Amino acid sequence: MDLLKEVKWVDLPSIRDGRGVLTAIESGQDIPFHLNRIFYMHHVVAERGGHAHRETDQVVVAAAGSFKLRLADGSGERTYELNDATKGLYIPKMVFIKISDISKDAVCLVLASTHYDIGQSIRSWEEYLKAIRNG
Repeated sequence: MDLLKEVKWVDLPSIRDGRGVLTAIESGQDIPFHLNRIFYMHHVVAERGGHAHRETDQVVVAAAGSFKLRLADGSGERTYELNDATKGLYIPKMVFIKISDISKDAVCLVLASTHYDIGQSIRSWEEYLKAIRNG
């Protein structure tokens, strides 16, 4: 399974002028799915993630600060540093995610293709490996 080949950077439409930068994201146009959920993490004091989503595609954005995403699919692993609010990282379903090296000012914005359902999350690496082996 080579899900990591589907991970890609997404340039988010941004307008710059003397007042600053405005970034607007439209569902189905600027991200490769219909948006059903938005959440963000801030004031984070420990690593996050440690799970995969069975049915959820995501675009992750460092709305402020920086952090690293370690992504794995059971056959490979890649680490991405997010530190630019005009770029998101598209992560397809069934990629295992760990978030680390989170700056104190970080805001991790996540755009998700599904509504939240904890039953669709795989919460351990061992469980994840079983799920991808069994299809």
